[in-house]
Amino acid sequence: MLPYPQINPVMVRIGPLAVRWYGFMYLVGFLVAWLWVRRDITREVPDIAERTKELNRLEGLMTYLVLGVIVGGRLGYCIFYNPGYFLQHPLEILATWHGGMSFHGGALGTVLGGFMFCRRHQEPFMKWADRCIVPAPIGLFFGRIANFINGELYGRPTDVPWAMVFPGGGPIPRHPSQIYEAILEGPILLAFLLILRRKRPPRGVLFAAFMAGYGTLRFLVEFFREPDPQLGFILFGWMTMGQILSTLMIIIGLIIFWWYRKAPG
Repeated sequence: MLPYPQINPVMVRIGPLAVRWYGFMYLVGFLVAWLWVRRDITREVPDIAERTKELNRLEGLMTYLVLGVIVGGRLGYCIFYNPGYFLQHPLEILATWHGGMSFHGGALGTVLGGFMFCRRHQEPFMKWADRCIVPAPIGLFFGRIANFINGELYGRPTDVPWAMVFPGGGPIPRHPSQIYEAILEGPILLAFLLILRRKRPPRGVLFAAFMAGYGTLRFLVEFFREPDPQLGFILFGWMTMGQILSTLMIIIGLIIFWWYRKAPG
């Protein structure tokens, strides 16, 4: 068994202001994604005027995506994981400092935000979806590391040599499932998308690959992650809410792939 590293969730405290690792990781993820897409645009668009227009579009799009992640992630958690509680305590929906964000809700929020932006500016949605989805695993990696630092979303009981006792998980050794997710949803998913991008797939295929790829990896890692206590297992005595939502992602990804597989690049 490995000792759980007790890392203070508050990274820096300046008077009453506390900067938490979780929020900092979100910021790093967005910053890396912004820089990554800016670099891609600079490399791919030779015309200076067109490049400037594309970079300006990116600035506006990022605002929509950030709002989509935050609003969608919070509402997704409230709706998918604890609707009864938040119906009784609606003001708690705004209390994001108490924790509770859903990846699937955040993903839906970013898709809706991106769609609204592209429709407003008459831009092809899938062009920007393919651009912005490639660095997304980097943000996921940082987010899962923040979950590990917070000691949340820990795994199921186990006797593997790398098991850990988490502060909120009782005295039982558990899978460090946050690390599993960080590796799978981060560098492994990123490598898959980069290899696929080198093949210059039709527009929409990268976005579809992320949807199906993330859904598959998350479905598998849920077998090692402790189900949310207020929900437990939902279907068949073994299927969690995360697996249900991930199954929907896989289906949507496959539908998008089928639809766009022969589209022009």
